[in-house]
Order: sequence, then structure tokens, then C-alpha cells
Amino acid sequence: MKELTSNPLFGLVLSIGVFLLASRLFKRFPYPFFNPLVVSTVVIILFLKLTGISYDDYYEGGKMLNTLITPATVALGIPLYNTLHLLKRHARSILVGIVTGSLISGVMMILFGRLFRLEDAVLISVVPKNVTTAIALELAEGLGGISAVTLVMVIFTGISGSIMSPFILKLFRVTDPVAQGIALGSTAHAIGTARAMELGEVQGAMSGLSIGVTGTITVFVMPVLLNLLT
Repeated sequence: MKELTSNPLFGLVLSIGVFLLASRLFKRFPYPFFNPLVVSTVVIILFLKLTGISYDDYYEGGKMLNTLITPATVALGIPLYNTLHLLKRHARSILVGIVTGSLISGVMMILFGRLFRLEDAVLISVVPKNVTTAIALELAEGLGGISAVTLVMVIFTGISGSIMSPFILKLFRVTDPVAQGIALGSTAHAIGTARAMELGEVQGAMSGLSIGVTGTITVFVMPVLLNLLT
């Protein structure tokens, strides 16, 4: 049994299989809390707990999927290219929206961290929560953060943003596809972009653009904010 579970194919097949089943469930019951990523995460955790299989064994195959994060993020440039005319038309509004969202997110996280007296390493780890995983991990580790904490915060932010976005967009009557995409990409990164693509090609392209711009801004601004506010 140990030989089976420690084989890289075990974690890979388990992850893909559970996600495909969760996707079919979501198509039949398209409710936010049935988000495939949420369902598959919960199912895999319960499966590992009930069977006693260690996370290290599972991750032998899971880390193979992690290598696809960066190329998958780069691939978001394809729908962006198809809607390049919208980027040119709304360039100023798009940049202002992304920059404002990035700055507010960073400042609020630092202020909350100080309010609750988080240790510096933990504070550094949670600030880049709205940046895609590849950038957030490198940034947090480079500044002395804890990669595990950063990973949890990034995933939690993406999942919660994907689940809550339909209610928030409806509540504030945000109907413009460009604005919807910018909101999802700058706050819920890649997971939010997956949700944006379900809304439409324009939303997906703008969300993909937001991931790159938000990551770039955060890399330059986060060290400055930390020094100023701490």
C-alpha cells in the first residue's frame, strides 16, 4: 500500500479525478459553494484523513501539478490578446482600478496585522494574499515570510473571492464586463480568473491582465509599505 500511495501517479490521478467529478457536480448544481476547487479540496483532505495516507505521499504527485501554475498563468495572455482593443480603450481606468485595489489590500492587511499583533514573519506572509501563487511565494520567502502561511492565504483568498464575487458584483450592480474582470483578477488572482472566464471572454481577459499587473505592483510596493507602516 505504501508503494502505491507514494507513487507520483497516485496523487496526480487522485487530484485530477476528484476535480473532474467536482466539476460535473458543479455543472449540475451551479451554486457558489459547489465550486469545484472547494469541493475537491475538502474531499481530498477527508480522503487522506480517513485512509491515513500522509500528505507527503500524496504531494509526490500533487507537486507535478504545481509546476503548471506558471505556464497556466502565462497562457492567460491568449484571451487578453483577443481583447486588446478593450485594453487600449480603457487603459487608464484599468490601471487606476488595479493600482488602487493593490494598494488598499496591502495597507489594510498590514494595519490589521499590527492591530492583532502578528509576528513580522506572519505579517509578511499574509500581505501578498491577492497575488497569484507563483509571485506570492517568491515574494514572501524573499522578505522572510513563511511560505506555508502564504500558500494558505492565497488559496483562501482565491476561493472566497470566487464564491463571494457573484453576490458582491450583484450587490453593487457591477455589470460592466471589464470592471467585473478587473475586480476578480486583482483580488482573487488565478482562481478568480477561472470564475471570470465563466462569465465571459472579456471578463477572463481583464482578470488575466489584472493578475500580472497586480503581481508587478505588489513586488515593488509591498517592501515599501512594510517599511513605512511597521
